Amino acid sequence: MEAAAAASDETLAAVFAQLKPHTTALLDVLRSRGPASNSAASSSLRAMAALLRSAPAPALQLCFEYTVFPLLMLLDAAVLCRKEGKAAGQGVGESDITDAIAEGGLACLEILLSKCRLTSVNQMATLLKKLTPGAMFSPTEASEEFRLGIIRCFRAMILQLQSCSDKSCSCKQATVLLTTPTIISSEVCSVVHQKHSAKPDECLLAFLQSQNASAAVGHWLSLLLQSSELEASRGHRGSGGLRKESLLALRILIAKVGSADALAFFLPGIIGNAETTEDIISDVSKNSADRRSLHVKRTRKWLEETTSNIDKLFSATFPHLSIHPSEKVRRSVVNGVRGLLSSCSYTLTRSKMLLVECLCVLACDDATTVSEAAQDSLDHLFMKGQSFLSENEVSDIFTRLLEKLPQLVLGSEEITALSHARKLLALTFYAGPQFLINHLHRSPVAAARFFDCLGLCISHGSQFSGSMDKLIVSKPLSVGYLYSVAELKSGAYPKDISHSSQHATSSSIAPKISVLRDDGSSNAHGTVEYELPHVPPWFVHASSQRLYFALAGMVRLVGLSTVSGQGTSTSLSVFVDILLNQFRRLSTELRAKDTQRYGVQRWYMKSDSGQILRQASSAVCMLNELIYGLSDQSLCICLQLFNKSSAQVVRVPGQNDKTSSGEHRGVTDSRVVWKISEEMGTKDDIIHCIGSILHEYMSPEVWDLPTEQNSELCLGEISLPLHLFRDTTALQQVMLDGIGVFGIILGQDFARSGFMHSSLYLLLRKLISSSVQIRIASDAVLRTLATSGGYSTVGQFVVANADYIVDSLCRQLRHLDLNPHVPDILASMLSYIGASRDILPFLEEPMRAVSSELEVLGRHDHPHLTVPFLKAVSEIAKACSHESISLPDEVQSFYVKVRTEGQAVQNSIEKRRETSVTAEATDVDAQPEFLSLEYWEDLLCKLNDMRRYRRIVGSLVGSCLYASTPLLSSTKESACLVALDIVENAVVSIAKVEEAYKCEIESKAVISEAVQLLSLDELLDDMDGAEDVDENRLPPAMNKLWPYFVICLKNKISVAVVRRCTEVLGRTIQICGGDFFIRRFHKDGYIIWRLLALSPFKRKTLSLMDEKAIILPYRNTSLTSEEPMAEISSQKIQIAVLDMITEISSNKRSAIALESVLKKICGLVVGIAYGGLIGLREAAIRALTGLACMDADLVWLLLADVYHSLNQRDMPLPPIQDLVELCDLLPPPMSSREYLFVQYGGEGVRYDIDPSSVHEVFKRMEDAVFK
Repeated sequence: MEAAAAASDETLAAVFAQLKPHTTALLDVLRSRGPASNSAASSSLRAMAALLRSAPAPALQLCFEYTVFPLLMLLDAAVLCRKEGKAAGQGVGESDITDAIAEGGLACLEILLSKCRLTSVNQMATLLKKLTPGAMFSPTEASEEFRLGIIRCFRAMILQLQSCSDKSCSCKQATVLLTTPTIISSEVCSVVHQKHSAKPDECLLAFLQSQNASAAVGHWLSLLLQSSELEASRGHRGSGGLRKESLLALRILIAKVGSADALAFFLPGIIGNAETTEDIISDVSKNSADRRSLHVKRTRKWLEETTSNIDKLFSATFPHLSIHPSEKVRRSVVNGVRGLLSSCSYTLTRSKMLLVECLCVLACDDATTVSEAAQDSLDHLFMKGQSFLSENEVSDIFTRLLEKLPQLVLGSEEITALSHARKLLALTFYAGPQFLINHLHRSPVAAARFFDCLGLCISHGSQFSGSMDKLIVSKPLSVGYLYSVAELKSGAYPKDISHSSQHATSSSIAPKISVLRDDGSSNAHGTVEYELPHVPPWFVHASSQRLYFALAGMVRLVGLSTVSGQGTSTSLSVFVDILLNQFRRLSTELRAKDTQRYGVQRWYMKSDSGQILRQASSAVCMLNELIYGLSDQSLCICLQLFNKSSAQVVRVPGQNDKTSSGEHRGVTDSRVVWKISEEMGTKDDIIHCIGSILHEYMSPEVWDLPTEQNSELCLGEISLPLHLFRDTTALQQVMLDGIGVFGIILGQDFARSGFMHSSLYLLLRKLISSSVQIRIASDAVLRTLATSGGYSTVGQFVVANADYIVDSLCRQLRHLDLNPHVPDILASMLSYIGASRDILPFLEEPMRAVSSELEVLGRHDHPHLTVPFLKAVSEIAKACSHESISLPDEVQSFYVKVRTEGQAVQNSIEKRRETSVTAEATDVDAQPEFLSLEYWEDLLCKLNDMRRYRRIVGSLVGSCLYASTPLLSSTKESACLVALDIVENAVVSIAKVEEAYKCEIESKAVISEAVQLLSLDELLDDMDGAEDVDENRLPPAMNKLWPYFVICLKNKISVAVVRRCTEVLGRTIQICGGDFFIRRFHKDGYIIWRLLALSPFKRKTLSLMDEKAIILPYRNTSLTSEEPMAEISSQKIQIAVLDMITEISSNKRSAIALESVLKKICGLVVGIAYGGLIGLREAAIRALTGLACMDADLVWLLLADVYHSLNQRDMPLPPIQDLVELCDLLPPPMSSREYLFVQYGGEGVRYDIDPSSVHEVFKRMEDAVFK
């Protein structure tokens, strides 16, 4: 003990010796206050701070008063200088005590207070008196570091106050836990333990909690709050560190004064301006001997005033804290609200509603920890029933929130609007279906008001809500508008959906529709994830979509309440009628006589027509969501949102296998829960309501509204505004979504109730809409209906209802003036569905009607429908081509099987004859299957089925070819191009049909032989009755096509038409073979060769009558007497003709067609190759390579004639001496007109030779072909 005491004395002496020079230097600075002393003081303070950090706490405790005295004097001088500087107009840092010295002194004082404990009330009063003026400085009076040092010193002093050892002391009454050391800075983290410090004369913590110190404590509470709020109000200029230190000090002070009476005493804030700081501190030191603990008399008046003040405080802070960006803050709000409602629900009656609203907001929070805690609290509160919240109170909250909702949604604060909508959604969910039944079902006025408010929120006006920066960024790009600059100005990226809400996450349970074909290939608009019900198109931003999910959730819960109540006679039709009345306003006005007489233009120019159109869109959205709320998917989304994934399944007696979800675990049976009831009449009521809605949705007047500016309805004197087309597109899109939603709800009952047949035709019609949004919606709804109806693909779904579609088509084809969209329906069935094999048999009758419309009279009566009908025929031809390609392979595989079985039958018969086994001794049961009558009867039926389907394909192809061939001579580019596509597909199909027919004949012969061997006479009779006609379809078709090919090339409507015609002609000749075209090329080939003979840089006047295009009298033409093509267009045409020659000559089967005109063609092509047009050279070389496959000697001779005439030195010598030299065989020409290729090419051949082209072409041909 003596050694320890000696060591302690030595340490104390050493520390005191080191402190003495620093304290002396500080006193010198306070006396002199010169520039030299300031620099010395700064270095001395830094050294003193290092010493205080390293010195042991017991030694510093003994030197506390000696060390703190100069530091407090320095603090007084610094505060005085800054006050005087303010009076004299000086700025910060211009006083005698500079900021560096003042801040250094505060740093030393903070370290000293963190390592030493106060021993008397006088010490604490003195420190409070010195620190308080410094804490009252504003940012203009003192530096940020100075004010931060003041607060850190106060925090260090308060933190060292510990409870005494006296168990009866009032310091043990604190109800708030003391702060943990984790909030202390690492710089001052050492806390003085009691065994190393001097024992105070009295308990300082009890004094701090007494009434005598209440004025000082209240003043410091106010100072800390003001400091924090001041820095927050300064925005980016404020100090986050200073605000954090103020809040930490405030937390420690509250923890030290944390008794219930003390906190109740300070809550009303009645002593904010009671006395000055000087008097407060003086009273603290004078009355320390007879102090009393804080005590509040909780009278009725005090309680009313306090609860009123608390309600004002909560109203000003809690709504903002509930949407604070920090998750920790929101989690703390949940814990605080839960504690207040569990402990003070009676006292805080005024604030109870506000606290419940905060929990409702946090129950839909994006953070799982926050939302789960809030949901558990709401579950616990609503389990109490009327004892906690009466139905009238819930109704008041619901009405107040509902009436305020439109104002917030259409305002500029997005976060506030979203939190308000979520608040109302959570309240609706936890209030339960019985509340909605009592509040809305039994009061039509309240129900109408509810839908009016939500209609305003879901309306088109919501797209203009939010901040102006968001609207600027969402503005469509225009000339001179920089999107990146708008993004930077707004400070946000509107297309960033990484912070999507839990609503959007939950909605993934809804059926996702990928806009793809059945064969897996995507449409032109790509792959799109489309969920039903879809977000309306005017909710374009990620934040607005989150808002829509909250609004839609309320409507869904209202719909669900009609099937979740307990034994009530609620009907969904009440709500449906309210919303349908808004939609009927639109359809009624469109059916009015004035609208029918003057058209849409005059109707839309009315003052309220645009508003009626948009209100109808909002009503359709709410109708869709109302019906969707009855689905299992909607209930699952809602339960998942409110963390009810483990909910029990509630089954109502009489319920079928449809799943319904019910109450959360722990919820008593007395509470009505959300579920899907299937009581008697519920399903019928839903079907009746959906039927009423679909009846209005099918109004043709609404679907005939224009969606684009070039619509026929817009061709009037009055030009319609563009937003009409956008609004109409949006309306039709949400109506299509509604059809899909109804299919989800009813499943297979959608077709049983007759709704499928009335809506399917409309969906197919909209598949070829000019609006991509409508096309995507139609495709998604079709897939949804197919899935809900039990079909794996849309093709199967359409085939199952094909008879209804075809009946409607045939009926409307008779009245094309009233139904001009029929061709689009026909085309969409085949281009988008992909169900060709099963639908083709139904199309023979419509095809006959289409063919009649494409004849001369039909085109004259309905000229605007020619191209749409051609497109429909084109889709039929594509489908036939797709089906015909597989016909030969199927028949061939069938033939191989039949031939194998026939050989087996023949072998079996021969073996039976060799063994001389009588028929009586044969065991019939042991015979192979291929010897039975049933087996060959099945094969014959299969052959007949293939023959029947082949005939159908052949008949449709023939009709397509017959209908489209005359259109090859059309002067309209679009019609001509579509007709060429039809011809190409038809030729391919006819060739495949003939090939399949030949295989059928062989299969029939094998079956006939096998039947004769087996002596099955009855099958022979059937086969004789099924004799087929001659399937020689291709030559007659070509005989009819050729003149129109010639006319098409002669007309030269456009470059695209000529190039496409040469492609189709070349492929047709390859398919049919060249024999048929020998005479055709010899007679009519000059029209094709004239395309090669014409120079692209020379105009030629069409003076001869036979060179003009064949134009019928009623046709309009723009052809002139001059060649209409530009130079580059002529080159493109010649390249297309050269490529056609290449394809025909390279194929041995088709090359025969060119034999009669081979010399002329070779001469023309050589002239092009040796000419100066580089753009034609490659195509000419390819054509020469193909012609060389027919006659290489002729091609070489024509090329060598020119080459060796220009290059005498490269003349090759004869291989043997008996042969004459080449110069004797081909004497040099006197002029370019005497070349062989000019003589063979005839009139129009090019004889302007380019020597460089001659050399390059000849060498390339010699290297690639002639070697």
